[in-house]
Amino acid sequence: MTKLSVNINKIATLRNARGGEFPSVTEAAIKLQEFGAQGITIHPRPDERHITRKDVYDLKPLVKTEFNIEGNPHRDFIDMVLNVKPEQVTLVPDADDAITSNAGWNCKKHQDFLKEIISEFKNAGIRTSVFLDPNPEMVEFAAKTGTDRIELYTEAYAKDYADSSTSLRMTKELAIKPYFETAQKCVDFNLGVNAGHDLSLENLKYFADEIPNLLEVSIGHALISEALYMGLENTVQAYLKRLAKW
Repeated sequence: MTKLSVNINKIATLRNARGGEFPSVTEAAIKLQEFGAQGITIHPRPDERHITRKDVYDLKPLVKTEFNIEGNPHRDFIDMVLNVKPEQVTLVPDADDAITSNAGWNCKKHQDFLKEIISEFKNAGIRTSVFLDPNPEMVEFAAKTGTDRIELYTEAYAKDYADSSTSLRMTKELAIKPYFETAQKCVDFNLGVNAGHDLSLENLKYFADEIPNLLEVSIGHALISEALYMGLENTVQAYLKRLAKW
């Protein structure tokens, strides 16, 4: 079964809008794990507009499932991750002022840079994943960095899947095709496959059913938004049902 890791950045965004400690990101992490989430993901950014450095350290002893820290590998980020030692670090090439992640790595261009950083994490016993666009040709270069996994950047899939219900030119099969091909290439290079960005209750099941060797999905914005109407526990359970293999 594909693991569900819940990104709690949006909880921190809501808290920071008013200051103080409510809603609590630590309580959210505890509750999400009680409700069935198999991991907690955070993406701290330099401006601390949602997850703060304090949150990172506060969460470490509370995550009993899998702690996944995402971010652009600036030196401060690298040192923090090495100090905290999460189970997984996901490297994302987002600009400091980006609203959200918006592209995967060019592993051919940045191969030496990534290889050096990944070796630091692996020497510390931290599993590594690199954010990747759906491009089979990039998988070979990702493998050469020494990464353990790739995380498929799924925004285009989510958009095309939504368009498939109204467009004569787009189908679910076309939406998933580059992702399937990229994941299949990862199997050839013995790379694990994670995925995330704009996956939701609407589009997750088809994606999880079609993608080979899908080990983990990281979902935040949609899950927290849907929880406003369904409740957090019900929403987590609904996601787990979408991921179940019957």
